[in-house]
Parts: sequence; structure tokens; C-alpha cells
Amino acid sequence: MSDASFNQEDFDRIFGVPIEDIKEHYPVIRNTVLEEVALEFDAMRIAFGDTAHSFATYVRDMKS
Repeated sequence: MSDASFNQEDFDRIFGVPIEDIKEHYPVIRNTVLEEVALEFDAMRIAFGDTAHSFATYVRDMKS
């Protein structure tokens, strides 16, 4: 998003989530993001082989 197209409505939508809601859903959000990262490493297995697989395993082990 460019600076020119950013406005107060966008800011409120992005940063207007109450902190209590974030804290309540943090583990779910964190685990979802970690799984997405692990899937990206899995997609790199063709190019990077065992190294990518090891990174994917490491990231999955970070999930709570």
C-alpha cells in the first residue's frame, strides 16, 4: 500500500483491534502464521532439499 492511498480508515482497520482480542487469539494466530511459513519451506524442498525440510520441521516445532 502506498503512502498516498493510506488513510485514517485503513489505519483504524489495521490498528483498531482491541488488545484484549489480540491477546485472546494470539496462540491461534501465531500457530497459523508458523504453519504458513513451514508450508513455504516445504515448497522449497525441490530447490533446497533436506535443508528446507529441516527448516520446516524447526518452524513447526515452534508452534505452541
